[in-house]
Parts: sequence; structure tokens; C-alpha cells
Amino acid sequence: MTRKILELSIKSIWNNKLRSILTMLGIIIGVMAVVILVSITQGATEGITSSISDMGSDRIKATLSGSDAALSVETIEQLADYSMIDSVAPVVSISKTVKKGTTTGSYAVYGITPDYFTVQDVEIQRGRRIVDSDIEWTTSVCVIGTDVATDLFGTWDAVGGTITIGERIYKVVGVLEEQGSSLAGVSNSSILIPYSTAARMTGESSVSAFYIKASSDETVDTAINVTEAFLLQATRDEEAFSVSHESSVLETMDEVDNTMSLLLAGIAAISLIVGGIGIMNIMLVSVTERTREIGIRKAVGARRRHIMFQFLCEACVLSVLGGLIGLGLSFAGIQIYNLIAGASAAVDWTAGGAAIAFCAVIGIAFGGYPAAKASRLQPIDALHSL
Repeated sequence: MTRKILELSIKSIWNNKLRSILTMLGIIIGVMAVVILVSITQGATEGITSSISDMGSDRIKATLSGSDAALSVETIEQLADYSMIDSVAPVVSISKTVKKGTTTGSYAVYGITPDYFTVQDVEIQRGRRIVDSDIEWTTSVCVIGTDVATDLFGTWDAVGGTITIGERIYKVVGVLEEQGSSLAGVSNSSILIPYSTAARMTGESSVSAFYIKASSDETVDTAINVTEAFLLQATRDEEAFSVSHESSVLETMDEVDNTMSLLLAGIAAISLIVGGIGIMNIMLVSVTERTREIGIRKAVGARRRHIMFQFLCEACVLSVLGGLIGLGLSFAGIQIYNLIAGASAAVDWTAGGAAIAFCAVIGIAFGGYPAAKASRLQPIDALHSL
């Protein structure tokens, strides 16, 4: 019986193809909206999370601000005396125009100490690193990223060349290994110079930011607590500094992701409910059009539950079929997005499955009233329209 009713439902939908497609359009658009948006958002979130994770699970960043936070490099480096801290690397960011002959570029310029390479886990592919003697003698040397080398020299073999940062000429003593994508720290577009040279350039000798490498993943929390206590004692102002770690950033990302998921779920629910209203509307029209069919079926012995189940089945088939079509179009839409944006988003099948399940619920909820109305028709009233 169930199979026969399902066949009748599919046949009825097939006999009114255009009307059925227009009815399903709201469901199709709703499913496409939720699947595409959730998939793209999940892909972007995973990419950002991966970039944050690349910062290193044992790496901590501290930022100082305000007049009470004027700490020297020597003071900050005292943190390295604690057993749970492996290395400390003060860093200063500089905004200067970079030139090589007639070529001008905009790159991230950082003043660093030798420990920066250890803390940020950065390797050199050509030349050498910045060393203690560069800091001591305030030399005009730099280590550049591969993008900088390619842009200014046309090759990665740039050691021995010179570039102009601001008004001063710097000798390139090293080229960094090619870096992956990262939200923080060194990149292929970075230029590293001695911290003392950067301090003289900016006229500011106090440290405004520094990185810490914990001795192990297990000592990160202890290292954070020690750093906070150290800075509080040094500045006497808990508002003058902030200490952050990858885990705190990831927690924030999770909160943002959850908020976005709720927002998208709300959008999907509204879209699918609108589609459900369309299904209920067309099913009410169908009940009116098929009054004679209902009367004949009841006259030959069909019971109320059979009529109700048939119309409810039609509503569910319309809704679920629309959801499946929307899911298929979502897959195609994401592939097109990847081609245009150069991204690597993938269909979130969890969201797709949830959307299809919700479509079934929509079919039952909005098909219930038309089905009930059809089942309540009396045979004599239905046959009266013959």
C-alpha cells in the first residue's frame, strides 16, 4: 500500500512538472543558500584556524602600550632566565618605503634580535641570519623574504645586493626559506633588520611587542602566567600589556564560527519556511482540483488515513526532492566558486544532510493541513462535482 501511494504521489508530481518545479523553487533556493554559505564559511574558518595553528602551539605574544610600559630589550630578555621559557624575541614593526633602483615596493619591515629566528622557527636558505654583532654595532644589514627577493632582484639569489629602506641603504645578507601562509610573524614579503638599527630609525628604544617560545607545549600555560606576573611587576599596571596565545585566538574563532552558524541556520530556516508555505499553497490547490479523484477513491473503499497519507506523501516528496536538487546545485555552485576565487571549499555534507532532514520536516508540517482537508471530504460531496 505504501509503495502504491508513493508511486501515485510521484506520478501526480510528474504530471504537473512545471508547477512542481515552481513549487520546489523556494526549497531549492533555501537549501542552496544554507549549504553554499555554510561550506564557504567552514572552508574559510578552517583556513584561518590552520594559519593560526601555524603560529606554533608553544609560541606566546605579548604587547605593551602606554607610558608605563616603557621596558628595554635587556629587561624583556630577562624572561629567558625562567626554566619554562626557551627564548624571548623583541620585535618592532616599521613602515618605510623600500626601493631597489627604480623599483619601489611596500613590505613588512621588522626590527629583530637573533632569537627571533628560534622563536618564529624561521630558516635561512641563502646567506646568514642577523647575529649579535649586528645588534651591537647597529649595522645596516637585512634578511629578506622570497617575494621581496623576486620583486626587487628578479631572483632568490639576492645575497650581497643592496636595497634602500627609508633613506638608508641596507646590504642583503640572507634570504629566508619560502614561508607558508600565516596570519602572524614572518612571511615571504618580510624584511628583517637588526633591532638596534630599527630602534635608531624609529627613535624609540623601548619594546612594544615581543614573542616568547615556551620550553615545551606542556609549559605554555605556566609561561603565560610567568610572563603576565613579570610584566605586572615591571609596569605596575595590568592594563599596560596583553599576553595572547594560539589557544585564546582559536577560542575566539570558535565563538565567531558558532555565531555565524546560528545566523546561517536562521537564514536557512526562513528560506525553507517560505518554500514550505509555497508547498502548502499548491497542495491546497491540488486538493481542490482533485476533488473527484478523492470522491472516487473513497467510494471504492479508500479510508481517510489513505487519502491523508497520499497527500502528505506528495508534500514530502516535493520538499525532499527540492532539497536534493538544491544540494546538487550547491555542489556545482561551490565548484564554480572555487574556480573563480581560487579557493578550496568543499561541500559541508553535515549541513546538507541537516537541510534535507529539515526539508522532510517542512513537507510534513506544511503538507499536514492540505492532507487533513483532503481526507475530511465526504464521498457524496466529492462525487457531487462529477
